[in-house]
Amino acid sequence: MKDMPLTVRRSIELLGLVLVIAVLVIGNQIIMPVVMAFFISILLLPVFRFFIRIKFPEVAAIIIPILAMSIFLGLIVWFFSSQIALLVSDFPQIKSNVSTHLTSLSKWIGRISSYSTTEQVKFINDKSNDLLGMAGKAASGAAVTLSSLFVFVGLLPIYIYLMLFYKDILLRFIFMWFKKEHHARVKDAIYETEAIIKNYLLGLLIQVTYMTILLGGILFFLDIKHALLIGVIFAVLNLIPYVGALIGNIIGVLLTLTSSTEMGPVLTVLIVIAVVQFLDNNILMPRIVGSKVKINALFAILGVIIGGSIAGISGMFLSMPIIAVLKVIFDRTETFKQWGVLLGDERPSKSPMTFPIFRRKSIVETKAGTEHTKQK
Repeated sequence: MKDMPLTVRRSIELLGLVLVIAVLVIGNQIIMPVVMAFFISILLLPVFRFFIRIKFPEVAAIIIPILAMSIFLGLIVWFFSSQIALLVSDFPQIKSNVSTHLTSLSKWIGRISSYSTTEQVKFINDKSNDLLGMAGKAASGAAVTLSSLFVFVGLLPIYIYLMLFYKDILLRFIFMWFKKEHHARVKDAIYETEAIIKNYLLGLLIQVTYMTILLGGILFFLDIKHALLIGVIFAVLNLIPYVGALIGNIIGVLLTLTSSTEMGPVLTVLIVIAVVQFLDNNILMPRIVGSKVKINALFAILGVIIGGSIAGISGMFLSMPIIAVLKVIFDRTETFKQWGVLLGDERPSKSPMTFPIFRRKSIVETKAGTEHTKQK
């Protein structure tokens, strides 16, 4: 490929990028469970190796961590179902609070605009009918979505088991793609990829835990209703870079509005979320996790948006570890090194426009970017 003209090489790279995205879009329901199973199997590798060291049978060493993971996920599902049950039991009060807020909003709109209460009611009724029509269309596909979810959850442990059981075959397949003189670099890339994935996923678990305890605990002591549910929802959504925190704030405010007719609790929730997020970004996460995935903010946001458009929520959560793995591969491949530079946040200390040395592929002096995505 090095003997080809530069324009041909770049055209092949762009064509390959388009084909990869097309394959992901077309086959996301098949590919995403496999990708998620790959990441989870990497996370379970240390447990598997521990059981192998203490002479457990290989099958038992694989099944035990998968069962432990299933129990953990089952507890999370149980927690959410219990919290939703509490919301349902409070429905009459929620309906009354929402009515009070809508009345206050209607009066405020009437004061600042020419829309009368009658016009506002007509507008709300029209939009409600539109929403009901959309809900009907969504409900018609709910059975398909639910069945796809069950297939996804059912296949996940099977994929994880088979990946751990046949991991040596997969590794041999990877090495056979490269010449023998490149095997040392391939081995380093595999070890670094494994370390990045493990640190990232363990960091996510640690972050969800302390964010839930901090946010949910503080709101609980401040007598905010549904405090634990707000804490868990925000902690989980905060795993999605940049976008998740905004959605978490909105959901926290909406849950608080439905449980209170006052604005004081809403301000309390917003202030507590801001304080906890500041502690997370500047104190807790850097010290607990330490290392960073050097992905610049532009491609972190683009990755989340593209991942969400391709595979929904799972795509948004998996976008960052996928980009991190790609950067490790690009940085160790001479042909694609420029793509690793594009994804990273190591900015040249001087402009490449005036200093030719900063246009080269070789290592040059850099400085940290103003934005970075945490490896969690």
